[in-house]
Amino acid sequence: MLKKGSLLLVLFLGIATNFAQDTIKAKKILDEVSANMKSYKTLYIEFKNSLDNEEEKLHQETKGTASLKGNLYTVNFMGTTQIFDGKKIYTILPEDEEVNISDPSEEDDITPAKLFSFYDEGYNYVLDKLQNVNGRKIQYVKLIPIDSKSELKYVLLGIDNKTKNIYKVIQSVKNGSNISITITKFKTNINLSEKMFGFNRKKYEEDGYLINDL
Repeated sequence: MLKKGSLLLVLFLGIATNFAQDTIKAKKILDEVSANMKSYKTLYIEFKNSLDNEEEKLHQETKGTASLKGNLYTVNFMGTTQIFDGKKIYTILPEDEEVNISDPSEEDDITPAKLFSFYDEGYNYVLDKLQNVNGRKIQYVKLIPIDSKSELKYVLLGIDNKTKNIYKVIQSVKNGSNISITITKFKTNINLSEKMFGFNRKKYEEDGYLINDL
């Protein structure tokens, strides 16, 4: 008969082994997703974004679109257009007739350019729940920030088991909010004009927009 200490040791080793195996499986899935995403020359996605905070009884839901070509992107979301031309980020606010121009930052949240690669570093990860969504098997991987000062508690990355494409990203924030991005349409390798990822400053100046170089 195993002594109490020996039983606890066996139990601990069993848990540690299962955790290690889950981590290896999670890493394999993330590597497959990363390789898959990098193989696409262009991407067009339609998405639903939701923000929830139970304590503040807050629920907001909006839709948007994003076009990506390499690290270039154009996003239309909540009446705002954001363009990244590889050097600068242009945030166009039609309601205010204003354009803000800024440099990209490594500290930015999960941007379109990072959406399919943000998990490459800075996180520990493990397999999470497997969910059936309209006949699709969605495997979630839980990513926990290595930096204890991060505003995020964790990120859940939902991956379509069949296509190895990202279906959903859920960010759990330490302030009690949950932010999720659900991809509702996903098109790859379509023809996207280079003009989509450029900013015509002269046009907006002629239209009376205030241009702010931040």
